[in-house]
Amino acid sequence: MLKKYGQINVIVLFAGDALALSAAWFLAYLIRFHVGIIPLRRGFVPASEYMVLLPVVWAAWLLSARITHLYLHRTGLKSTEEIGRLTHTMAWAVMMLIALTFFFREQSYSRVMAVYFMVLGPFFLFLVRRLAWSLIRKLRRRGVDMRRILIVGTGGAARKMAELLRAHRYLGFELAGCLAEKEGGGAGQLSLPVLGALGDAPQVVERENIAEVYVALPASERASLDGLLDSLADSSVDLRLVPDVVDFMRLNAGIEDFSGIPIIVLSQSPLLGWNRLVKRLMDVVMGTLALALLSPVILIVAALVKLTSPGPLFYVQERMGLDGVSFQMYKFRSMKVDAEKETGAVWARPDDDRRTPVGAFLRRTSLDELPQLLNVIRGDMSLVGPRPERQVFVQNFRKSVPGYMLRHKMKSGITGWAQVNGWRGDTSIEKRIEFDLFYIENWSLGFDLKIMWMTLWKGFVNENAY
Repeated sequence: MLKKYGQINVIVLFAGDALALSAAWFLAYLIRFHVGIIPLRRGFVPASEYMVLLPVVWAAWLLSARITHLYLHRTGLKSTEEIGRLTHTMAWAVMMLIALTFFFREQSYSRVMAVYFMVLGPFFLFLVRRLAWSLIRKLRRRGVDMRRILIVGTGGAARKMAELLRAHRYLGFELAGCLAEKEGGGAGQLSLPVLGALGDAPQVVERENIAEVYVALPASERASLDGLLDSLADSSVDLRLVPDVVDFMRLNAGIEDFSGIPIIVLSQSPLLGWNRLVKRLMDVVMGTLALALLSPVILIVAALVKLTSPGPLFYVQERMGLDGVSFQMYKFRSMKVDAEKETGAVWARPDDDRRTPVGAFLRRTSLDELPQLLNVIRGDMSLVGPRPERQVFVQNFRKSVPGYMLRHKMKSGITGWAQVNGWRGDTSIEKRIEFDLFYIENWSLGFDLKIMWMTLWKGFVNENAY
């Protein structure tokens, strides 16, 4: 992640944060001592007793921001990420504020007001930050506090880096141009002026007043890298190396620090540590609750299956789940016994004559999937995730659909983002994978709850379920 905000960013953001904290502090005082939601036990305290603490509030915020690195991240944040970071910093600030005011023996400060302040703070901070970012964008458009950047290379990594820098110009990036790998080389797809070749780097940096150099050479030019870095070793320019692996970076790619050694992560599951525990807890609690609430429906379906067709109640099928590990998935049997004896493994189709008398209804309403709640409680599956597929189909799809196996970085689900958007049954595998990978890339508990809610209204009955 890019570090160190431009100077304008820090000044404007902190000024906005100080204003938001002051407003939240004052409103918390008004609610505590003038609105009277909770009765006062120690009597009324004049506003001056609390307003004099504003410098202490700002100091606590700065110390907390130092701990959470709030002002160090230079790339733009999504709204949900920014709210999370502000709330995290706010929690630290309130704890520090309580610790600092402990030493003011002349006055006992309201803990209830501190709670109000902690609740109001992130809300005010986020609103004021929206205005602060608007101001920063206007200043950048006028060329204020811009850092001129030189990209070394013209390949795929250089192109993607240029696109990223252009998209975040409001953070202070001004693309001056690029250096070609060879003398007289062109800019390729960069749409940037070519300022020279690799050997011209020191002269270009000085002539163009370059502040940052992004080295994005293709792997074929690795031999030239040492010479380039040596030529810029005595320069004050900031050097950043962009590895030529961007085309191989997939799910949740990033950089890890392993005892001081940077490790490039090309793909990994988002369910690590706390995330994995919370999602599993939600599966167990909500899966058990769903099983209990739907038990009358399950008993009725079980009776219908047994009364209308000879054979076992459940159809147990091997599917591929998390990290490519197989498991036995349960379904209510909706087809005749040995339905694939003559055809082998095939997709179900409309008006399939292999279905039992109630099979068409069960598949159309997805009621045949209810036994998978047992898979969820056991830990084979999750309530939400990419739908698991049979091994024979996996072997075919992994050869013909790019990125197909990446869907197994997340535990399989009863419902998923692809399913609630209509991509189920005999529909486009490519579109299904697109939606599955979007889900994995953007996973959150809130996203899971949204998919569950959508499933209630549009996930059970679907024209492609047959």
